[in-house]
Amino acid sequence: MRFPPAFLDEIRDRVPISSVIGQRVAWDRKKTNAPRGDYWACCPFHGEKSPSFHCEDKKGRYHCFGCSVSGDHFKFLTELDGMSFPEAVEKIADMAGVPMPVRDAQEERREKERASLTDVMEMATAFFQERLQGPEGAKARAYLRDRGLTPATQQSFRLGFAPDSRNALKEHLAAKGVPKADIEACGLVRHGDDIPVSYDWFRDRIMFPIPDSRGKIIAFGGRALAPDALAKYMNSPDTELFHKGNVLYNFARARKALAKGGTVIAVEGYMDVIALAQAGFENVVAPLGTALTENQLELLWRMAPEPMLCFDGDKAGLKAAWRAADMALPSVQAGRSARFALLPEGKDPDDLVKAEGPDAFRAVLSDARPLVDLLWMRETAGGVFDTPERRAELEKTLRELTSRIRDESLRYHYQQEMRERVLSFFGSQRGARHGRQDGGRPGERGQGKAAAPGGQFAKSGGGRIAITESLGQSALVKRGSEGMSMREATIIVALVNHPALIDENFAHIEFLDLANSDLQRLHAAILDAMAHDMANDRHAVIATIERAGCAEIWERAVGLIRRARQWPALETAALDDARDAFSQALHLQRSARTLHKELKQAEAALATDPTDENYRHLIEIQAQFQDVQATEALIEGFGVSSGRAGRA
Repeated sequence: MRFPPAFLDEIRDRVPISSVIGQRVAWDRKKTNAPRGDYWACCPFHGEKSPSFHCEDKKGRYHCFGCSVSGDHFKFLTELDGMSFPEAVEKIADMAGVPMPVRDAQEERREKERASLTDVMEMATAFFQERLQGPEGAKARAYLRDRGLTPATQQSFRLGFAPDSRNALKEHLAAKGVPKADIEACGLVRHGDDIPVSYDWFRDRIMFPIPDSRGKIIAFGGRALAPDALAKYMNSPDTELFHKGNVLYNFARARKALAKGGTVIAVEGYMDVIALAQAGFENVVAPLGTALTENQLELLWRMAPEPMLCFDGDKAGLKAAWRAADMALPSVQAGRSARFALLPEGKDPDDLVKAEGPDAFRAVLSDARPLVDLLWMRETAGGVFDTPERRAELEKTLRELTSRIRDESLRYHYQQEMRERVLSFFGSQRGARHGRQDGGRPGERGQGKAAAPGGQFAKSGGGRIAITESLGQSALVKRGSEGMSMREATIIVALVNHPALIDENFAHIEFLDLANSDLQRLHAAILDAMAHDMANDRHAVIATIERAGCAEIWERAVGLIRRARQWPALETAALDDARDAFSQALHLQRSARTLHKELKQAEAALATDPTDENYRHLIEIQAQFQDVQATEALIEGFGVSSGRAGRA
C-alpha cells in the first residue's frame, strides 16, 4: 500500500522519535537534554560502552556516530525490529492515535491530484514573483521598501505581487496547460454556480506564499495595496492542500532554525515574521490572520516544549494572550507549557525592531512571563478585594481555572501556587486596609512607596523595594566581603566538592544563572569538566578550575563558605547533607533571579504609571520575597545550628 506523504508527515509529527526509540534503549542521563528533545544512548545497532547514538525530536531523526546508521521513526522499526514498512507505519499511527488510511483507488488518485496541485501552486508563486519585479509591481516594491524589507529578504520569502486584473493569473496558468479544474481546486480563482465566469482570487495585493511542513507552497496570503480594500489581509480559501487552522506561517524554516537552539516564537502576522527573520530571529512563526488554534498550538509543542507566544502591546493583543492561555491550560504538563511576551503599548514586533533594533525585541523576550503569571495577572489586575465575598470569589475563580488542567500532578502544583499567591496577596491587602506597613502607608492603597516592617529598602536597578529587617540580614541580599553571594558560593562549592550533584542536576546546572562574574568563571570551568567527562571526580574538577586560572577565585569561595559555617557544601560533609543544602540553595537562587528581573519591571512600571494595578504588582513581588526569606532561613539554620554539624 502506498501511504499518502501527508499522512506519514502527520503521524511522524505527532509522535516524538524519542518515544519510539526510548522503548528499546536507556537514555544517557549526563548527555541527554530531554526538555530540548535531545537524546543520547548506547547504539542498539552495534555494541558500545559509551553513548554515540543520538536522536533529536525536532528533526525526527536518529544517527549513530559510531556505526553511521541513521533514519526516521519507520526506518528504526524496520531495521531494528525487522518490521515491514506497513507494519512500522501502523505502529506509529497507533501511537499517534491516528486511524490508518483506507486502502482504495480513490484515495490514491486524490493523492496524485494533490501532488499535481502543488505543482500548480509553484507555478502561481513564480508568476507572482515575476510580476513583483516587473513594471506592474513598482507600487508593491515601494511599499516593501518603505517597510524596510531588503530585496534579499523578499526573495528569501518568495514575496510576489498579484496584478489588479481579473484574469492575469488564470490566463497565465491556462496558457501553460493547467486544467480549469486544477486552478479552481487550488483556490486561485473565485468560481461557482452563481459566478458565470471565474476570476482571480487575489488582485492588487502583495503576495505571501504559505509553505507546508516540507516547504511546498500550499496557499497564499495577500496584503491589499488599495486603502479602500474591503479586507487588508486575505488568505486562500480552504482546499485539498490547505486548512488555515492547521498551518503556521514559516513553520518549515523555523523548525530548521531550532536546530541551532532556542525555542519557537509565535507572533501575529506575516510582516512580523519576515521583519524578525531579517533582524536575525529565524525561529518565528505566525497563525494565518486569526487567533491561535488548538492544532496550531500542537504544532508549536512539537517544535519546542515551551514556545514563546508574543502578542502586540494593545488591548486586542492582551485579549489574544488570554485566549491563548485559556486554550493551552487544559493541555499543559511537565515539559509542555508556554511563555508570554507582551510588547510595549502600541508596538508590534515589526515596529519594534525597525525603531529600536533587535536588542529591543530580545529584551521583550527576556521579560516573558510563564503561563501561571499571565493567569494571575488577568484575574487580579484592576480588581478590588476589600470584602470577604470578593476575596472568596477570586479564590473560586482560581480554583475553577486550575481545575481545567488535565495532568493531575501539574494541576496540584498550580493549585498550590495559586493558594500561596492568594495568601500573600490578601495579607498585603489587609495590611493596606488597616494602616499597617506591610502593604502600604496608613490609609493609602496603590500610592507612594511600599513600606515594610523595619522600614528597610533594598536598591534594585533604578528604584527601591521594601524588604523586612530579617530579610535584609539574609543571604538573599547580603554579600560576603569578597562581593560573592553566599547562596551562589554555596551552590558552586557544593558542586565541586560533591560531583555526584553535577550528574543529578545536569539540566539545572547547564543553564545556571549567576550574578557574580567570578562565580560565573567557576561555573564555566565546571561545564568544561562536564564536556570532557571529568565532572565525576572532585580532583579532576578542581584541576580544570586551576587550568582555567580560577584557583584564587575557588579559594575565596571556599573561604567564604567556611567563615559562614555553611558546612554542608564542604568536602567533609555527607552527600545527603550536601544534597539537601544544594537543593534548597538552588531553589532560592532560581527564585531570587526571577524576582530580580520582575522587580526591575515592576519598579519601572510604577515609576512611569503609578496605578493601582502596578502598585499591587509591586506588593505581590514583596510577598514573594517573604517566601524566599523563609527558604533562606532554612539554609542558614542548616549551616549553623543543625545537629549534624559535627560531621564536618
